[in-house]
Amino acid sequence: MFFVVKRHTLIIFSLALAVSLGTAAYFSGTAARPAFSASEQGRTVYVLDAGHGGEDGGAVSASGDKESDVNLAVTRRLDALLRFLGQDTVLTRDDDTSIHSRSAETLRQKKRSDLQNRVALVNAVPGAVLVSIHQNSLPTVPSVHGAQVFHGTVEPGGEVALSVQAALNQSVNIGNEKHEKKIDPSIYLMKNVTCPAILVECGFLSNASEAAKLQTPEHQKLLSVAIAAGLLNTGEVP
Repeated sequence: MFFVVKRHTLIIFSLALAVSLGTAAYFSGTAARPAFSASEQGRTVYVLDAGHGGEDGGAVSASGDKESDVNLAVTRRLDALLRFLGQDTVLTRDDDTSIHSRSAETLRQKKRSDLQNRVALVNAVPGAVLVSIHQNSLPTVPSVHGAQVFHGTVEPGGEVALSVQAALNQSVNIGNEKHEKKIDPSIYLMKNVTCPAILVECGFLSNASEAAKLQTPEHQKLLSVAIAAGLLNTGEVP
């Protein structure tokens, strides 16, 4: 474990240094995306999934901040950073929309259709590793905070989750370290994708202090650097 910790520390430091030396796309999180065909690559493709979107805002903080907005902000920064570092990425959404089919009418139908379309998108990408970005909430215990990683059943999803969790523990969870866990089998997206998959709960919107931090570009950058460090520490995953 000593070697892993040291290696994570080096990767996080290197990524932070690269960012500080100047990546305008990373700082804005809104860089133009070049055309990309996953089938032409033959290596790991990170499918970055900003959870929720559109009418489905997900969890909401006491001050009215929507989970879907934070998810998208972190995902955009992670996408820009990974691409800057030469990695291949695909986004399930890049704006505040749901990707449901037109035939869906009610909110319940739209949510289900949205998830089905995300699964189809992920499963159509050769060499995919799913990284789904979310925010947690536990209003009954508002003191709970910190980032935690969950993984699906397809290996080496557990290894990826372990690596990303270690990087988060060294950056945003200092003194509040958490352990990666296998996700509840009822989570539709994670149980239906056929590739290694992790879901990152970046923090708790039910914790006022953390909810405020999650709105800031600085904390969003820190999260994206840590997640990228964890992903790159596992190398070419499949």
